[in-house]
Amino acid sequence: MTISRRNLVLSGIAACVAAAAVAVVNAHSDAKAAPGAPAPAAPAVQLVEPKPVQSLAREEITGALQPARQLQLGFEIPGRLARLNVKKGDPVREGQLIAQLDPEIADAQVLQAESAVKAAEAQSVQAADTARRQAQLQESGNVSEWQSGSSSAQAVAAAAQLQAARAQLAEARATRRRHDLAAPFAGTLIEEPDQIGATVTPGKELFTLEQLDPLVLKITLPESARGSLRLGAAVRVEAVGGGAQTDRATVRVIIPSADAATRRIPVEIVVPNPDRRFTAHTLARATLPLGDPQAALELPASALASTGGDHVYAVAGSGEVKRISVQVVDRGAERVVVKSSEPFARVVDYPAADLADGAKVSVR
Repeated sequence: MTISRRNLVLSGIAACVAAAAVAVVNAHSDAKAAPGAPAPAAPAVQLVEPKPVQSLAREEITGALQPARQLQLGFEIPGRLARLNVKKGDPVREGQLIAQLDPEIADAQVLQAESAVKAAEAQSVQAADTARRQAQLQESGNVSEWQSGSSSAQAVAAAAQLQAARAQLAEARATRRRHDLAAPFAGTLIEEPDQIGATVTPGKELFTLEQLDPLVLKITLPESARGSLRLGAAVRVEAVGGGAQTDRATVRVIIPSADAATRRIPVEIVVPNPDRRFTAHTLARATLPLGDPQAALELPASALASTGGDHVYAVAGSGEVKRISVQVVDRGAERVVVKSSEPFARVVDYPAADLADGAKVSVR
């Protein structure tokens, strides 16, 4: 039987492929069986040593900055707004005149009341003098007892009329004072009417006055932290989304009663604001010191691993790593302060994501 040249070529190629496959399998088997093959090299790591420090347990809580005092003001009486003495955004002193109603009618009422007092005073003096003279004449028998008693009664009535006139004068003056609106405390004027000339009604809120130095940061704490926070404790406060910060804020109030809705403890922190770096009605973050200083360790933030909980990898003299869980008491961008129930001397800096407990490493 005749075999074509093409079939011979194909048969040769197939035989070569089969031989190559057998050679690869044999080489792999030989490599696995070779007892003297070198083990993979241990990964090289860089170590850092922790620094012993004294640290406070801290808790960060965000709240709203409020003015130390805030009040909405208006006139107690009706009238026409005649004058604005302070512009919106201006600082005002305690007692400074902010605005005034038209006082024309009130001034006239005061003058009328003052005149009525003067007339009543004159009548009272005259009636008292007449009663005194009538009493002397009655003692000498020149006037009857009835006449003397009548003069005394007229003197009492004149004194009563004088007292009523003085009361009307006091009322007129009080009404006149209510035409002037003064600042009850020093602060900044936040709101005011757009223009003068409008008629205002009693009790209508026209102005908003806020005391912006200091500000008050109102937050709430869990009940478990209440016993660790001290009145007067220094607090670090940072504006959320802004560059303002201070370490001079202090705890002013710790309410000994939990909020009924959240079961948390209300706390007020006084934030100095002399240069207006903080803005009222914005959010700020407070870092609260809790308890007494405790021994801790400071590490570069790059040595802390957080997958599956905060931990570090300590390295023993044998070159094996050990995963140690830690509690972070102060977390910064570059440094962290931690506590641990297990002591450690050197830890891996920038630990790899696949570094495992018990792995062998070499130190760079």
